[in-house]
Amino acid sequence: MPLIYFLPPLATVLIWSGNMTINQLSVDAIAPSSIAFLRWLLALVVMTPFVLPAVLRHQDEIVRNWPKLALLGLLGMGLWQGLAYIAAETTTATNMGILAAMVPLLTVLLSALILKEPPTLGGVAGGVLAFIGVTVLLGRGNPLSLLQLEVAQGDALMVVAATCYALYGVMLKRWAMNLPPWVMLYAQVCFAVLFLLPPYLMGPMTPVDGKNVWLILYAGIPASVITTFLWMRAVRQIGANQASIFINLMPLFSALIAMALLGEQVSGFHFIGGLLILAGVIMAQTLTRPLVRAAAARKTQSVQQ
Repeated sequence: MPLIYFLPPLATVLIWSGNMTINQLSVDAIAPSSIAFLRWLLALVVMTPFVLPAVLRHQDEIVRNWPKLALLGLLGMGLWQGLAYIAAETTTATNMGILAAMVPLLTVLLSALILKEPPTLGGVAGGVLAFIGVTVLLGRGNPLSLLQLEVAQGDALMVVAATCYALYGVMLKRWAMNLPPWVMLYAQVCFAVLFLLPPYLMGPMTPVDGKNVWLILYAGIPASVITTFLWMRAVRQIGANQASIFINLMPLFSALIAMALLGEQVSGFHFIGGLLILAGVIMAQTLTRPLVRAAAARKTQSVQQ
């Protein structure tokens, strides 16, 4: 496989990791409800001249599937990023990058529950390992502190946000619609803008100025439109499974960018928790043998003995 095929997923994850730092920089520059709404409004405006003609050609299919598209827009655009902006107020970009890397693992677990896909050895073992890593991270190196509910609100919100995005991926797979990728994305963004409009109007409505306009531009174009194009290209060239492995680089990229631009310090619990989560995710993606089949094989072997 040509190495150039790995550039789109690598660039996508790098831009996503940079967006974790953008989340942090937006804390004092713009309200979470404002940037969450304005980024997707900007993305909608940028896509409209290119995608609207195709949307009009598929309007019957869109109308037929609008409840599904609405829920996907809420999960994948509204809650995933909306909660991340709120989380940035009480956690670090490093923590956000580590917790966001749980998405592939959560996708495996939710697929087993919702799509009735048989659990795998890697999914179960990796889930346990990653859970331990999350407790180390949320407990700032002391998992027992979670018994006193000593969890930063931002970290808890990032876990919820990652779960929403994992659920988005699962439902996207379950609801196969006869729509081109860009048309499906455009419809979801339209619904996301509608869902994010009320919080934006309720305020605080931060004015767009020289301090925050570039944050909106980054979140609205590279982190929304360009990454979508690159990710779809990556999935087409190397497949969804191989492309998703690159998400494992988010903790590393997020930490490096945060150290360079925000001066964040990486502590020992970041390494321990991050490595455990990363190991769990890799196990879930590589050890794909069904657990039921493995258990049945062991039972048959014991009977034969």
